[in-house]
Amino acid sequence: MTTPGAPALELRGINKHFGPVHANRDVNLSVRGGTIHGIVGENGAGKSTLMSILYGFYQADSGQIEIAGTPTAIDGPEDALAAGIGMVHQHFMLVDNFSVLENILLGAEGGALLAGGLAAARAEVTRLEAEYGLEVDPDAVVGELAVGLRQRVELLKALYRGANILILDEPTGVLTPQEADRLFEILRAMRAQGVTVILITHKLQEIMAITDNVSVMRAGEMVAHRETAQTTREELAELMVGRQVLLRVEKTAAQPGDVVLAADGLTRIDDAGVMRLDHVSFQLRAGEIVGVAGVTGNGQSELLAVLSGIQAPDDGRLTVHGRVVDADHPCDPAEMRQLNLAHVPEDRQRMGLISPFAAWETTILGYHHDPAYTGTVLLKTDAIIADTDGKMSRFDVRPPNPQLASDSFSGGNQQKLVLAREIERQPEILLVGQPTRGVDIGAIEFIHRQLIQMRDGGCGVLLVSVELEEILSLSDRILVMFEGRIVGEVDGADADARTIGLMMANAHETAAETKAGVV
Repeated sequence: MTTPGAPALELRGINKHFGPVHANRDVNLSVRGGTIHGIVGENGAGKSTLMSILYGFYQADSGQIEIAGTPTAIDGPEDALAAGIGMVHQHFMLVDNFSVLENILLGAEGGALLAGGLAAARAEVTRLEAEYGLEVDPDAVVGELAVGLRQRVELLKALYRGANILILDEPTGVLTPQEADRLFEILRAMRAQGVTVILITHKLQEIMAITDNVSVMRAGEMVAHRETAQTTREELAELMVGRQVLLRVEKTAAQPGDVVLAADGLTRIDDAGVMRLDHVSFQLRAGEIVGVAGVTGNGQSELLAVLSGIQAPDDGRLTVHGRVVDADHPCDPAEMRQLNLAHVPEDRQRMGLISPFAAWETTILGYHHDPAYTGTVLLKTDAIIADTDGKMSRFDVRPPNPQLASDSFSGGNQQKLVLAREIERQPEILLVGQPTRGVDIGAIEFIHRQLIQMRDGGCGVLLVSVELEEILSLSDRILVMFEGRIVGEVDGADADARTIGLMMANAHETAAETKAGVV
């Protein structure tokens, strides 16, 4: 362990190029031992590149890494592990059908004969679990564990390998608020034991809640270092973007109108026979935003697929402007668009655009038969490009070049292209999945304003997001999904993170019974 207060690691003059892109520019970073140090920045700011250099995925073009005051060459992850650096990735690197103990040992078996070492490994894992509050059954099959427990396995893997500097990349992205709180308790316990934690997150409320220090990157450079207690979310956001950012969503009370979409007992069973939607019923009215909260994988994606016409329900029915959709009367996405329903999919890469297509092609996908775009034989390319120019200007897409391939834009600008395509049709129903996933903080502010404007213009908006703060900020009503069912509904004005989090874990009824003294 590093001497308390002394730097656990220092990065000096780190530069990294990817062709003409200067991803890291003379970056300097000092992280004190036994602290939790946050790193924030917009997409493309260079923070992931910097951490990839520290963990050995990339090698810097120039600069120096010092671990506990000693210059250290890190040419690969094995060098990082040898230097006491571990990394827990946003998407877990576990083998689902292996046990917890087998996953922890994988890659660190220590030789061909395992039997003699298994007992010692089990004892060490048990010790680590007790020391850091990382309780998990070592014999449990990883694929059967809840997400929060799988994350503990990743933490145990790093600690078992001797990591005393731990990099966490967006660690709460798939956790309920309660699981995130428990993770923070674990990180505080690690800090108390002298472990140094580097936290990469776009959630500024987490930075304020858990870190001791925070560093801000912008356009490949390190632009600021702050003691967390001496800064604010607003200052950090301005440092990240280079301008003032409105972090709260400003909106007036909703004025709901007529029902524009009604789901009645919607049920969907996948090809493996698993029920993904379990008799889902709700109504969406004009002029309101209904948020759908839940941990990823609890039926939200299937709900969007059925509502948008991508999949037909196996049971139940959907009514859109009088059109009844059920197993015997399916409705494809093209007909849904004719019913004035627009859909911004959760995964813009797989479903929202075609990466090699030019931006002007992306902005007409699904609407390419519109007479404004189609001539007798060929597309009206000049008219489409002019239309795309206008969309790019109104939605602040950068660079404003309709001829540029869609995959040449950042994630936030790709999302703006998809939003512009759907919103500018002035739909009466808007389905939005993960609108700000992987999006810069400045673009988040813009996207939220657009959704509020759609609501205020009379559109019924159904919002699916794993970002609980986003759900709480935007929604007039909140539906909570768990294992394909809607397990609760809360008025947006009365909602709080704890209540919604308990519903997301389907623990709200138990909590209510406990509070009331029911055994």
